[in-house]
Parts: sequence; structure tokens; C-alpha cells
Amino acid sequence: MHPHDRRSLIAGVLFLLTFVSAIVGAALYAPVLADPGYVLGSGGDGGVIAGALCELVLIAANIGTALALYPLLRRTSEPLALGYVAARIVECTFIAVGLLSVLTVVTLRTSAGAADPGAVLTTSSALVALHDWTFLLGPGFVVGIGNGLILGYLMLRSRLMPAWLCWFGLIGGPLMSMSGVAVMFGAYEQSSVWSALATLPEIFWEASIGVVLTVRGIGAVRAAAATRSRVAHEASARSTGRS
Repeated sequence: MHPHDRRSLIAGVLFLLTFVSAIVGAALYAPVLADPGYVLGSGGDGGVIAGALCELVLIAANIGTALALYPLLRRTSEPLALGYVAARIVECTFIAVGLLSVLTVVTLRTSAGAADPGAVLTTSSALVALHDWTFLLGPGFVVGIGNGLILGYLMLRSRLMPAWLCWFGLIGGPLMSMSGVAVMFGAYEQSSVWSALATLPEIFWEASIGVVLTVRGIGAVRAAAATRSRVAHEASARSTGRS
């Protein structure tokens, strides 16, 4: 198997892993983010801790996609390939800060004791607000520049992805980033229909990267295996003929 095909396969699998870990993590985080009274409630925090673990997997997979693709993308433009790696790191920094804010709510919940409920609620709300801002600025803004505009251009020029798919990144990325700016200025809520519509092209683009690179990599693995089998069969036939 050619090293380029191996890297494509790894990047594709990691892209798919980012989707799974992000979706599962968001679902497990929901009680903290959606219920203002969570910090004063009772019960276990296992689901939220599991969500934090998913976020750690997401961070690792995000950086892994950039590292796997860098040797392939730098042939097109080394500065932009480095820019993509940097964008992934910045995105993961925002994710990590949001992760810490949620885990701090969990700590506050377990150690609140006889503390003033009003103060606890205020602190918890501030931490949730911090998480919301990190989500807007990281996955909601930086991703549009990194995964959308930069990666879309590099994939188009390197022909690692079909050209028509790359345009979803080239258009969807800036659209997603502009939507993030609109949310910052209060044009609409981050959870609004307008925000969702602006995000859809970028989501489709990232999903297509995972699917295309994984399928292409699996095809390369099968082709390499078939070649090895054919060579072994021919060698065996020649050996039998000489005897």
C-alpha cells in the first residue's frame, strides 16, 4: 500500500471519528448546557464525564487529521498546509477551554455543599456561557476558515477530493464563519434556523472528506492485497513449472 493511500485512509477515518465523538459528546453534555439548575441537582455525573472523554477524543482526532494530511497537502502549498495545522490547533484550544468549563461545573456541583445557591447558579451560568462562546469561536468560526476555506482550496488544487465537493468547503466555510460573526453581533441566535442553514454546507463537506478518503483508502488496501496475492500466485506457478 502506497504511503499516500495509507495517510488518506487514516485521515478519512479520523474525520469520521470527529463526527461521532462530537455528536455523542454534545448529547452527553446536554444536561449541563440546557438545564441551568443542573449544578444544584443530585445524581451521578457519569454521562457528563463520558462526554468530556468524547471531547478529548475529538481533540485528538482533529489534530490527527491535520497531521495525516500535512505531508500530502504541503506539495500544493506548504504555508497553507501549515496554516491548516495551525487552524486545527486553535480550534482544539477553544474546545479544550469549553471542556474545562463544563468539568468545572461538575466540580462545583459535587462540592457546593452549603454554599449560597444563588452564587453557585451564577458561577455555573458563567461557565456555561464561556462554553457557548468557545463553541462559537472554535467550531463555529475557526473551522470555517481552516476546514472550509483552507482545506477546500488545498483539496481542490491537490485533487485529493472531487472538485465539485471542494466547493462545499470553499463556499460553506466562509459562510459558516460569517454566520458566527452574525451571531456575535446579535443578528440571530446560535441555535437558530439561519445558523443551522449556514452550517449545513460545511457539515456536508467535512462528512464527504471522511467518506471519500476512507473509501478510497480501503480500495487501495484491497488493490494492494490483490496485487500481492497475484504476485504470490504467479511466483508459485513459476516454481511449480520449474520443478
